Amino acid sequence: MCAAEKDTAKFLEKPIEGRLSHRLVSMEQRFDELEGLIGDPDQQADGNKFQEILREHGSLSPMVQLHRQYISSLAELFEAREIIDSDDDPELKELAESELDDLEQSVKLKARAIRLAILDQQVEGGDDCIFEIRAGTGGDEAALFASDVFKMYSLYAEKMRWKIEVLTESETALGGYKEITFSVKGRGAFERLCFESGGHRVQRVPTTEAQGRIHTSAITVAVMQEAQAEEIHIEESDLRIDTFCASGPGGQSVNKTSSAVRITHIPTGVVVSMQDEKSQHRNRDKAMRLLKTRLKEAQDRKQQQEEDALRRSLIGSGDRSDRIRTYNFPQNRITDHRINCTLYNLDRFIGGEIDDLLDQLEAHDREERVQGL
Repeated sequence: MCAAEKDTAKFLEKPIEGRLSHRLVSMEQRFDELEGLIGDPDQQADGNKFQEILREHGSLSPMVQLHRQYISSLAELFEAREIIDSDDDPELKELAESELDDLEQSVKLKARAIRLAILDQQVEGGDDCIFEIRAGTGGDEAALFASDVFKMYSLYAEKMRWKIEVLTESETALGGYKEITFSVKGRGAFERLCFESGGHRVQRVPTTEAQGRIHTSAITVAVMQEAQAEEIHIEESDLRIDTFCASGPGGQSVNKTSSAVRITHIPTGVVVSMQDEKSQHRNRDKAMRLLKTRLKEAQDRKQQQEEDALRRSLIGSGDRSDRIRTYNFPQNRITDHRINCTLYNLDRFIGGEIDDLLDQLEAHDREERVQGL
């Protein structure tokens, strides 16, 4: 058993006390508060707010039920011990002694169930996510690598039977991408791919390099959980919507009409543009999806900073400038710098076989949460 596995085993066997106990009690209090709000006609009248209350109540319910079962078993154990410590009723004392082992085991199992539930908590929210891949240092070679990475995720999504939808793209003359934004729809997509956010560096001989020299280029990848319709409420008065003629690749057939859309969220300054569709209405719908997702990302990032020990999201800071991974083509090597993991299967990895590394990232995330708790 490795050190990380020993830490996890010790964590599971610990009694529920200290910070974790306080956290569970606070969760119970919030759950009771939400139950009161669910029965409040004033809360029911506000559809969006009421949906948020129901969603939070549903997310807390499984852990609250486990905690209540644990408290009930703990109370039975304490009662049995009190009877054993007293000399008032020999028969009752004998009965309590005969049940003591089972009661202690019951408490231990329920404490373990709570800790396993904490470690196995799924990412809150929906399964779908939105990727933004942008070419960084390296010019055309960075754009070509952005295209390769997009294909890598597309092949993996195909293997997982997830659906890819390109929202917006900016191609280069050589077939690369200055940037591409796409959604991944399917069960567990965000939970599986959330570790991909960060800077991806590539070392290889570009196709445009006549002298065979190795170049280093970089791209950034951002993975955002797609906002569900009821999650982010945006007032129309907070939006500035501009329309303009589409231009560039994909826009030639629509550049005589103002089909492209730019939406600015005035309170935050977040701006999204969409021009890939010929219909202004479809461009607006896509832009609103992306805007809500970016606002949700900012909201989730703030919450993550406040509750860092829970580590519900990305490994590392999640800063897009962080270099998380290096792809070295001459050595067929891929290195993930967050977990100091090096694999020599880059040819298969870039072809969509990324499960091995994702498994190790998930395991590392679990270990970090053990330490945090």
